Amino acid sequence: MLSSAIAIILVLGGLIFFHELGHFSVARAFGVGIRTFSLGFGPALYKFKRGRTEYKLSAIPLGGYVSMVGESPDDDINSPENSEFTEEDSFTKRKPWQRMCIVAAGPIANLLLAFLIYWALFVANGQFQLLPEIGAVRPDSPAAIAGLEKGDSVLSISGTKIKYWEDISDSIAKHGGKELTILVNRDGKDLTFKVTPSLLSRKNLFGEDEKTYLIGVQAAGKTENISLGFIGSAAAALDQTWSMTVLTVEGFIKLIERVIPAETVGGPIMIAQLVSQQAEQGLVAVLALAALISINLGVLNLLPVPVLDGGHLVMLVYETIVGKPVPAKVMDYSIRVGIFLLLTLMVWATFNDVSRLL
Repeated sequence: MLSSAIAIILVLGGLIFFHELGHFSVARAFGVGIRTFSLGFGPALYKFKRGRTEYKLSAIPLGGYVSMVGESPDDDINSPENSEFTEEDSFTKRKPWQRMCIVAAGPIANLLLAFLIYWALFVANGQFQLLPEIGAVRPDSPAAIAGLEKGDSVLSISGTKIKYWEDISDSIAKHGGKELTILVNRDGKDLTFKVTPSLLSRKNLFGEDEKTYLIGVQAAGKTENISLGFIGSAAAALDQTWSMTVLTVEGFIKLIERVIPAETVGGPIMIAQLVSQQAEQGLVAVLALAALISINLGVLNLLPVPVLDGGHLVMLVYETIVGKPVPAKVMDYSIRVGIFLLLTLMVWATFNDVSRLL
């Protein structure tokens, strides 16, 4: 129980810290004055000051913030809290592209963190790949009619060498509905079969029915561990980060389209439960989940919603194109709408979390 609690705090705290560190590092690089760098909200449990910046560890580890000089239009450079700073330290004095870099640095830091986690996992553990052994053949499917059987190991499809299970799917998709020549090994003997894929319906990752060419076989589930090396692990980590980012974006789109039920949206309680469950499986499982949550956090913050980083980027793009900032009234109204949307999402996610517990 204690290890689960520690894992939850470290994962949530680590992801938020890295996000805010992104904003902080780029802001400092552009000479913006930083008043406060806080991990968490609420009363400070521990704080210290270095240079002109106060660093705080606060009581509620469900967020964090970097307080920059001039970040808000209402921030008076002559106020007591800005006594150590000058107008040249102001965020608003930076060029639009510099401010865009500062705003985007948080979400990018989360994607970078995910990449680094995946890289470390691939270096330490290699990568598991499904072997091309058939575990089941659907009755009356093209594979069954042709004579393929459970236990057959696929060697090639129409001249293309098959090394892993994903190669089977790729080869079938590449040939469309054309007849395939499939070479398999069965009990030490190489056998050749002619199979014509059928256009069949199957569920995708989001539960939607999709039509695709299939032959009606399932993997046996046997895997092989591949040692990737340092550079190979980096390439695999980049590919994994990109794949999970695309999948996360598609997930948000499917949620808006109501393909994914709104009841599945989770908040801090659900995240804590997931981390706790993975903590029981070991460090590798926790790190893999942390990488996925980090990607989700990065993508979520890039949504074009006021008060999120994505909303700020939209306003800065407007300023870059038009040559002047978004009007104060529009800014104020959009921020209120953004806060309302964000609070609604948080309440809904928490409601779902509590409902799942009951």
